Amino acid sequence: MGAHLKQIAKYLDNLGWDYRVDDEEERIITGVEADHLEDFLIVVQLDEEGKFFRVFAPQVIAGVQEHPYKGAILQTMLAISWETKMLQWEYDPSDGEIRAIIEFPLEDSILTEKQFNRCLSGLIQIVDSIAMPRLKEVMETGHDPGNIELGERLLLSIQEEAPGLLEILEKAMEARKKRGSFPNE
Repeated sequence: MGAHLKQIAKYLDNLGWDYRVDDEEERIITGVEADHLEDFLIVVQLDEEGKFFRVFAPQVIAGVQEHPYKGAILQTMLAISWETKMLQWEYDPSDGEIRAIIEFPLEDSILTEKQFNRCLSGLIQIVDSIAMPRLKEVMETGHDPGNIELGERLLLSIQEEAPGLLEILEKAMEARKKRGSFPNE
């Protein structure tokens, strides 16, 4: 079964997107306007005769190969992969290309429109709204600010599940600050 480019093109037509089909490479190339990426190119590629699906944003970040904060950048990419669903990062050491990718085997299944739309919107949202602001900060400072949005969601979840717990934790942290920190062992 798997997937076919015509099927994916139909899904993109239903979204009203412009795209270019590259039958020779078994891929579709499209893009979106983004807040944090100048050229947000998106490639939808089928491998293994349509039995393996991937959607990726090539060349998301440039200049990492010789960047002074290369280690921090790559570490932040791994942290983002850990903190989010589906999205992975790839780094090509031969030319320094970094891409954001979602990929999975289809084997004997079809790729539904709902699955495709989730992958496409997930790639766009995570890269543009979460990853790029954070990675730009790391490229400028060498310091990962972390996922503030994730922390805020966690606090909201704690507040909803255990009313009053945040106030107790806040008081405990203040008491800890007053006592000082433990010496390094």
